[in-house]
Amino acid sequence: MTIAIEFALNGRPWRAEPPAHWTVLELVRDGLGLMGTKDGCGEGVCGACTVLLDMEPVRACLVLAARLAGRSLTTIEGLGGEGPDRLQEAFARAGAVQCGFCTPGMILAATALLARLPAPTAHDVREALAGNLCRCTGYTKIVGAVLAAAEPAA
Repeated sequence: MTIAIEFALNGRPWRAEPPAHWTVLELVRDGLGLMGTKDGCGEGVCGACTVLLDMEPVRACLVLAARLAGRSLTTIEGLGGEGPDRLQEAFARAGAVQCGFCTPGMILAATALLARLPAPTAHDVREALAGNLCRCTGYTKIVGAVLAAAEPAA
């Protein structure tokens, strides 16, 4: 059985008919072919599948696609438009990317943080990213990248 849902995907109106049991993660990756959202633990623990639902970070592996109806979904592909956005650029400049598996989830969680708190402290950043696990880094460069992106442009 499939369900018809209409929602905004990365700022554009979208209509999909996924199987009723699909999660947002399955819809994004398998249904829409957007591979930036990663399939990590499948249990909502690692944060690799973080997307923004109405600008709030959620675990795509835990949310049924049916919950998208009438809402706005942002994936990593929806940031930046023609080029990288300020967080993506800051991550690259700071060397905050190693294997890159956690990066989309980290950047989306940081996007939500900066939207609600434009000038966070390092503690704020660590708290906002606490649910996103990285096995490659010590998080120092990631926190630094978010803080750098928060600074006003000179």
